Amino acid sequence: MSEMETEIKNLIIDTLALEDVDVADIDSNAPLFNDGLGLDSIDALELGLAIRKTYQIKIDAERDDVVKIFASVATLARYIESIRQ
Repeated sequence: MSEMETEIKNLIIDTLALEDVDVADIDSNAPLFNDGLGLDSIDALELGLAIRKTYQIKIDAERDDVVKIFASVATLARYIESIRQ
């Protein structure tokens, strides 16, 4: 697990107040929504705002690839790292 993945997992836990979830409980490659972590559209908005505040990166909800970006912790980490380079 990369350092960015760990940061994102902590961001998810803190932002969404997931009290009974630990970093180790979140599979980096599991879906964030539906069958995976079970996040919903409100969670996505909150997470998007937290990413914007933390990394100064705005992920436009109108992007064609927004679903792919938010597919998993791993895809989100890769996207953020690619923007920060």
